Amino acid sequence: MARKVPSDIEQYPFDLIIVGAGINGAGIARDAAMRGLRVLLLDKGDISNGTTQWATRLIHGGLRYLEYYEVALVRESLHDREILLRIAPHLVRPLGFMVPIYERSKRGPRMIRLGMIAYDILSYEKSMPRHRMFGREEALEREPGLNPDGLLGAAFYYDAQAEYAERLAVENAISAREHGAMVITYAKVERLLREGSNVVGVEFSDLLDGGRRRVARAPVTVNVSGPWVDEVLGNLSPKRMIGGTKGSHLVVDPFPGAPKNEALYVEARRDGRPYFIVPWNGRYLIGTTDIPYEGDLDYVSAEEWEIEYLLEETNHVIPQAGLTREDVLYTYAGVRPLPYEPDADAGSITRSHIVYDHARHEPRLEGLVSIIGGKLTTYRNLGRQTTDMVYRKLGQKPPKSATSIVPLPGGRTGDFEAFSERFKAESGLLPQISERLLKLYGARAWDVLEMAGEDPSLREPLVTPATVQNGLIGAEVLYAFEREMAEKLSDVLLRRSMAALDREAGLDVDEAAAKVAARHFGWDEERTEGEVKEYRDYIRRYHPKALQEHAGGR
Repeated sequence: MARKVPSDIEQYPFDLIIVGAGINGAGIARDAAMRGLRVLLLDKGDISNGTTQWATRLIHGGLRYLEYYEVALVRESLHDREILLRIAPHLVRPLGFMVPIYERSKRGPRMIRLGMIAYDILSYEKSMPRHRMFGREEALEREPGLNPDGLLGAAFYYDAQAEYAERLAVENAISAREHGAMVITYAKVERLLREGSNVVGVEFSDLLDGGRRRVARAPVTVNVSGPWVDEVLGNLSPKRMIGGTKGSHLVVDPFPGAPKNEALYVEARRDGRPYFIVPWNGRYLIGTTDIPYEGDLDYVSAEEWEIEYLLEETNHVIPQAGLTREDVLYTYAGVRPLPYEPDADAGSITRSHIVYDHARHEPRLEGLVSIIGGKLTTYRNLGRQTTDMVYRKLGQKPPKSATSIVPLPGGRTGDFEAFSERFKAESGLLPQISERLLKLYGARAWDVLEMAGEDPSLREPLVTPATVQNGLIGAEVLYAFEREMAEKLSDVLLRRSMAALDREAGLDVDEAAAKVAARHFGWDEERTEGEVKEYRDYIRRYHPKALQEHAGGR
């Protein structure tokens, strides 16, 4: 089960070392490995254990980016949205968005309509319907929960949603490994190695082996550690790269007046900033904020004023909601790794990524590339651009990228809908468990069930009654450790099975999941209890309502 770092890793002839296994790092690793490069992917935590798991979980073109004339970014995003709908049909699905327009809105009907037309034009190859404009009565008929005071009308358009952004990163890392990449999590890069004017690799601590120091070498190193880019660079570069902003979200149960099958894209009354109310995972995801952040990058948490801000704005646009702090099941917050622009308004800082070749600006850092920014939606194009640059730095012509046509592991089925129907009919599982496995693993759902072997208990939910959200089965725990590079219980719950995102924040299944691991992997009592404690200590930053209801809030 446990991964082992090769004792002779310093001798491995890597072409490329990637620091950071979020969606962008995993995406680069997949593209590079598929094109034949010898890749090492490192992360000081787990795959997607950073900004990726704190996203709003949308695969979108960025309608509001048109306001800042980032037309190229919108076009790139819309193009990649269509690709993700094809290569990951189990993880990325179309979602409708309604934009209510009020008398007080900074963006009136004419501006919104022009934006919608531009959006349609820029997504000319899209598979979803064009936008529609609604008058006041039509908007209220479609969404009767909207505040009617000052409502002028609404716009409606389609984008897409990735309910489990974490799994997008996991599947990219799995695909990278299938194509020969070495993936090592819990490996903290302590310093970049230099010889003369070249960066020739990294020294890292193996955090699962008592912090043992290791060295790995490659002619090119890509620093794609998100908000930690400057930390990885250390004192090698005098220029500050990242000026992150914090975004916080809250999760609530369905509430009166909430949109049923579409998201609301709302302009906040207090400051005019757009935010979302999104049907998500059987509940609603509300967010996000966008504020400069200079705090601890390893412990980011929603502040009470952010929670109250989002509740207040939601209660205003949907007066029946009546949401209070008590209705918040949990929150999460993360830092966007945006370019450092100290005097800029947070909302105006570009969301486009920068593939920064240090040698072009600092000749003593040949072989070092840093990634600044980057969106969940455009990770694939970022991977393509970065791999192209790596090939050029190696003095080779880049082969063509195939990530736009080769499905992710869970998308490897010709007709996902037909596959899903067969799986539901033949798996012998409760309908809600079948649905859960298909949403998470796609075409690999049968592989998960195979982990159960002859043990029927591994096919049963760990808690009852089971729902799609809390229907974790024992086979998933084994699959996460044996096939998906999980190393800790937290990895299983937060970034493989997604059980941490159920109504109880995973606190209803953590002990049961740990016992499955103990039984099958030989964990002793100390390890089993320690894994549960570590998970619960971590999840505290989410302010889970359920924490005090489980195990005395320990």
